Amino acid sequence: MGSSSLLLLAGAAVVLLVFLVTWRQWNAFIALLAAALVVGCGVGFGPLATLKHFQDGLGATVGGIAAVIGLGAMLGKLLSESGAAQVLAARFSAFFGPKRVGWCVAALAVSVGLVTWFAVGLLLLLPVIATLSRETKRPFLMLAIPLLAFLSVMHGLMPPHPGPVTAIAALGANTGAVLGWGFLIGMPTAAVAGPLFARMATKRVTAEAPVLAVERPVERPMPGFGVTLFVICLPVVLMLLATAAELWGHGNPAVFGFLTAVGHPVFALALAVLAGGFLFQRACGFSRVEILKFTETSVASVGMSVLVIGAGGGFARVLREAKVADAMGAAAAGMHLPPLLYAWLVAAFIRVATGSSTVAITAAAGVMGPLLASHPELNRELLVISIGCGSLFLSHLNDGGFWIVKESLGLTVGQTLRTWTVTETIIGLAGLGFTLLVNALL
Repeated sequence: MGSSSLLLLAGAAVVLLVFLVTWRQWNAFIALLAAALVVGCGVGFGPLATLKHFQDGLGATVGGIAAVIGLGAMLGKLLSESGAAQVLAARFSAFFGPKRVGWCVAALAVSVGLVTWFAVGLLLLLPVIATLSRETKRPFLMLAIPLLAFLSVMHGLMPPHPGPVTAIAALGANTGAVLGWGFLIGMPTAAVAGPLFARMATKRVTAEAPVLAVERPVERPMPGFGVTLFVICLPVVLMLLATAAELWGHGNPAVFGFLTAVGHPVFALALAVLAGGFLFQRACGFSRVEILKFTETSVASVGMSVLVIGAGGGFARVLREAKVADAMGAAAAGMHLPPLLYAWLVAAFIRVATGSSTVAITAAAGVMGPLLASHPELNRELLVISIGCGSLFLSHLNDGGFWIVKESLGLTVGQTLRTWTVTETIIGLAGLGFTLLVNALL
């Protein structure tokens, strides 16, 4: 099948997916499976081979995020049921002031998102912004969209996240310089896609903050701010230690192995859940049975979400096996554009095709690596940033992050397309614009 026909087939599958989910109200898992079968059978895989690719993608996706989502849901439930989220929201709201609650969300997102995966940061901070929304009477999306924007920018542009680290190694860029340019370009990019866009989005899309806990008994005490901050920061600090070990700790294998183990997101979140359960039980007077019930009900509530997210990974795997990403990369190569713009387009095309920012960054860095010899003047750090911005462009229904956002925030598919997808598109375009501006000034 030619590249043009392949791109048309992939586009038709995405249109079918949107139609089935939004207009026909199909279950998202079934709709993703149907779209994958259209692509797989269209390129000649046959139903059985297509299902095999779909299952492989589903298993790889769920294997990577199921524990993170489950533990994040447990921690969020404990924060919510204990009133810790309310304590944290009240203290931050008092510090920044109700009129500057957006700065509060941005500060939290940057601090947590720098060293945690996107899904981990979202699940950690969701109870806090839901409570902030109720405390300050601000529309929920006015706080949720900036949170998503800053977390996404951290994930796509900043080491130690896997995509940027891979690009730095492939292109021979300097890690410190990438961090510097990432902050300089990423912060205004997130500001445009987050707080500024949120003002427009909340006029067109209305969503209530998810209810993460039942009404607490008034007489039950709440945990202190210090205890709450410790539980929230524990996984972040552990992951930061793992990051430091990755960057500087290879000289001592024992220390390196220990820090990377305790800083693994699953291990770090498990320790935070254990610490939260113990400390909140003592502070609030919960019984062990109540703590167990909180953790069990929180996991039960995310079962369908994990399945749908896995199906998004299955659909992306079928697209990848069908060589849709290769066709998009070839289409970008035929345009003969400046290197920074070309790198952005390659990453953006692969992102749209596969739904994975990490895959997009890895593939685009591999494409651009051999071209550096013919462009010695090219700033390699800005090249990493340009690829990172392209990898965040236009998240849609084949992206696991799309479904994480939809399920976590309690949105419909249409609402997610009009908020999260637009936010990611603005990040991609604004990030490219700021990168080209900096390059021109240099």
